[in-house]
Amino acid sequence: MPHLRHEKLCLAPVVGVDEAGRGPLAGPVVAAAVILPARGVPRGLDDSKKVPATERARLCGLLHARAAVGVGIVEPSEIDRLNIYWATMKAMTLAVENLVAVAGVDPGHVLVDGNRLPRWSFAATAIVGGDGISLSIAAASIVAKHTRDTIMVAHAESHPHYGWHSNKGYGCPAHLRALREHGPSPLHRRSFAPVAQSVRLAAESFAPHPSA
Repeated sequence: MPHLRHEKLCLAPVVGVDEAGRGPLAGPVVAAAVILPARGVPRGLDDSKKVPATERARLCGLLHARAAVGVGIVEPSEIDRLNIYWATMKAMTLAVENLVAVAGVDPGHVLVDGNRLPRWSFAATAIVGGDGISLSIAAASIVAKHTRDTIMVAHAESHPHYGWHSNKGYGCPAHLRALREHGPSPLHRRSFAPVAQSVRLAAESFAPHPSA
């Protein structure tokens, strides 16, 4: 279970950072940055993949009420322009910048899930598997995942073919089948191979035959 041992070795305030949405074919990549409260840390924080959706929603609400939270969102068009790695780094940077604006204080240290750090001036440590180790990163994991899932469920209302209410934009068989049948939406990441292939197939189907 996540703990505070890493946080206790760092200069306060300690910020936990994590992202959600690197792998999907559609929708934004979302990062969250969280400074946990000195008292009243919600119980049950863990790697968001291990927490049921209803519990993530509850914990996210508690974190917004009790902690300092910043969120960074990078949309699909910018993911295509930057590539997913740099888009993720930008989302993390935006999350920390928004947190600083909310908290009114610079981080003493930032703990980031993964093995890479954005190009920022703050003291920071990357922790592989950090969302299952650091309580601050676990909190950020919950906020990032719930925020992104909420965005994708909202988009599912206007793009019902792709099943985003359940797959959240990941490339499950039903989503891939819908891409083949309907082509990509404006929220699809055209730099991702399955989406690029659907764009190419759609273009070929409308191209005039050489003998025409």
